[in-house]
Amino acid sequence: MDIGFIGLGNMGLPMARRLIEAGHRLVVFDTRSEVSGKLVALGATAATSPKDVADQVETVMASLPSLQASLEVATGANGVIEGSRAKRFIDLSTVGSAMAVRIHGLLAKRNIVQIDCPVSGGVGGAEKGTLAVMVSGPKTEFDLLKPVLDVIGKVFFIGEKPGSAQTMKLANNFLSATAIVATSEAVVMGVKAGLDPAVMIDVINAGSGMNTASRDKFPRAVLPRSFDFGFATGLMLKDVRLALDEMKQLGLSMEVADAVGRSWETVIAAEGAESDFTAAIKPIEKKAGVIVGGKGGLAGK
Repeated sequence: MDIGFIGLGNMGLPMARRLIEAGHRLVVFDTRSEVSGKLVALGATAATSPKDVADQVETVMASLPSLQASLEVATGANGVIEGSRAKRFIDLSTVGSAMAVRIHGLLAKRNIVQIDCPVSGGVGGAEKGTLAVMVSGPKTEFDLLKPVLDVIGKVFFIGEKPGSAQTMKLANNFLSATAIVATSEAVVMGVKAGLDPAVMIDVINAGSGMNTASRDKFPRAVLPRSFDFGFATGLMLKDVRLALDEMKQLGLSMEVADAVGRSWETVIAAEGAESDFTAAIKPIEKKAGVIVGGKGGLAGK
């Protein structure tokens, strides 16, 4: 299939590369031409704007870092909406259901179908093609696109209602965000009491407390103190805030979610938006007066 791909960041670049390796013909655009060049070297064609992409292909995919970026790329000046060939816009970004519905309505006026398609699994999942791919949109479009989406991960059809896949993604990322801060507090408690954090993680992963943070984030980026898992604190907080907004719009009162939201606000204030989200443990360590991990996986004070 001829595919346009806009946004070649930490997630977009490996997804686009996998599509090229699977034999699809890509027209790519990123504001950083040097990144586009990496895919041009693999056979992709570089475009000059989202509109230029949409002038060349019927199917446009985008992986973007913010709600505003998705809105502008899809519907702004020189955006996909102004392209002469585009028939469908597949948004791989996390923008929340309200923004997805807004983009859906604007594109529909130009007979362009919005396919909501957020993904989960991090940079590692994007590189390996093992992402969870959540899709909402017309079933006929889903059936057409599924072989393409199978290249980047395991595909789930959430429903035809615009924004449904976003709701699913926010539920997933809320749990991921909760796992990191909750596991951080649990391990800091143990270290404060004199336990070895590496042993703690081994026990947790063999027991009922195992979660994505203990299984993946702690061994890879927290205990070694590399804090380089590949997802920014600012993006994690964006997703948490979107989840809280959606819960409120649904009339829900979520005590755990509110506490998780406060925790991530503390993290971004202490570590900054560009820090890796595994640095969420640092403010918790600071309050407790301990450091988890380090050389040999031992605790220090």
